[in-house]
Amino acid sequence: MDTTTPSGRLLFHVAGAFAEFERDLIRERTRAGLTAARAAGRVGGRPSVMTAEKIEAAHLMHKAGKSQAAIAEALGVARTTIRRTLGRNT
Repeated sequence: MDTTTPSGRLLFHVAGAFAEFERDLIRERTRAGLTAARAAGRVGGRPSVMTAEKIEAAHLMHKAGKSQAAIAEALGVARTTIRRTLGRNT
């Protein structure tokens, strides 16, 4: 495609317009699908490794003076998960 000529520039812009239109259609269908899934009660994302029992245990251990690393090791989760959990509810 020679974009130095008027017809080449026209074709380039038409191809770009079709690509933009297709992207907008994909975005619209994706949003509609996510909305329908939420309406059906489905939740996206990865399941949390922190159950209510683990959260309670983490808070109890933290109050007892255990380090975040020790809590993470005892519960079998990452230190980042413990830091995030304790930061939410302390």
